[in-house]
Amino acid sequence: MYNQALYTFVTVADCGSFLKASEKLFISPTAIMKQMNLLERHIGLPLMVRTNQGIRLTEAGKSIYEDAKVIIRYSEEAIVRARRAQKAGQGVVSLGTSALYPCKILMDLWNSVGIGYPHFHLKVVPFEDTGAQTAFANIGKKYDLMVGPFNSIHTAKFSDFLELGRYHFCVTMPRLHPLAGKKIISYQDLHGENLLMQAKGNSPVNDKIRDEIERNHPQITIIDLPHHYDLEVFNRCAENDGVLLSLDGWREVHPALVTIPFEAKETIPYGILSSREPTPETARFLDIIRPLAVFAKS
Repeated sequence: MYNQALYTFVTVADCGSFLKASEKLFISPTAIMKQMNLLERHIGLPLMVRTNQGIRLTEAGKSIYEDAKVIIRYSEEAIVRARRAQKAGQGVVSLGTSALYPCKILMDLWNSVGIGYPHFHLKVVPFEDTGAQTAFANIGKKYDLMVGPFNSIHTAKFSDFLELGRYHFCVTMPRLHPLAGKKIISYQDLHGENLLMQAKGNSPVNDKIRDEIERNHPQITIIDLPHHYDLEVFNRCAENDGVLLSLDGWREVHPALVTIPFEAKETIPYGILSSREPTPETARFLDIIRPLAVFAKS
């Protein structure tokens, strides 16, 4: 409905710098600069001035900024209304799925009872794990539901959650890594290693593990990653850039890597993420699944 660069432009203006915007959008500052250069060429006007302190909007930029917010809001509302109109009375519920966020567990749950609800039709909507725009922000827009971990301050802004179980922490590494043959990885095993893990401030559970490392295991070098993993994170691990703090639900993401249980006692809930304002069909679907979710956790 609108040029994605407009959303990036608004984010850059709100953050005041390419770097802060890149952290929020989970794309590189270089990619953001390219988008902004293309947008300025398309409009034919300079929209921002780059300074050592960040960016400052020009008068034209200020005008575009205000209008862009309206365009984005109306576009998103129009898409939601169109989707609801299309699906009204059809019983269609769409499931977002990707390598990092597979929907199989939800499909398996539904297949156990779905024969009793022939009115419902599930549509699988694949998306890429690029990190360009967080998958959670598309819940209720590009798809109704997705399955994934839920311990993110960022994720909670976009979705409601129905727990299906708990993920345990693991350590992922190349198949030829010296630790790859172990049954379980301890904190001591990681002494002298570079440990890739998400940056502080988004996941309280991840932050507990970070605190344990910083307090009692300074021999482990922490390397910060974005708050949400994408496939490039696993590629980076495969290229021997360090071992990766991951989850047992991601064992099959990358064929060149092995994932071994980690001794950390912390766990992260996983389950069904939905819009805070679901379509009527989605709300009815969740009502059917909810009793099964209790069984799944037991």
